Amino acid sequence: QVQLVESGGGLVQAGGSLRLSCVASGRTFSNYVRVMAWFRQAPGKEREFVASITSRGGSTYSTDSVKGRFTIDRDNAKNTVFLQMNSLKPEDTAVYYCAAGYVGGLQNSGYDYWGQGTQVTVSS
Repeated sequence: QVQLVESGGGLVQAGGSLRLSCVASGRTFSNYVRVMAWFRQAPGKEREFVASITSRGGSTYSTDSVKGRFTIDRDNAKNTVFLQMNSLKPEDTAVYYCAAGYVGGLQNSGYDYWGQGTQVTVSS
């Protein structure tokens, strides 16, 4: 099984930056996980895909609304995935979740394991 723990959220002014971290652990992690991703959910809205990275190869993809501002990267030696968020906007305010799965993709159903979430609040 896989466990994911996010950290790094907080309160920041518009235009500022935050770096989120997700540490993964589990006896069979390498057998179950091919893709890791970040999702976010704002109050009253559905959870949405933000960015993903493959466990092997490091191929990345991000949604249009964050391209040029957010970067996903990884440190395989530490089983850690990061989300570097720059030029933050109030619209980025949400709970950010780390996800891992075998199928991956843009939908929640492509991921089998989820972290507890970390709050990101961007003030105007």
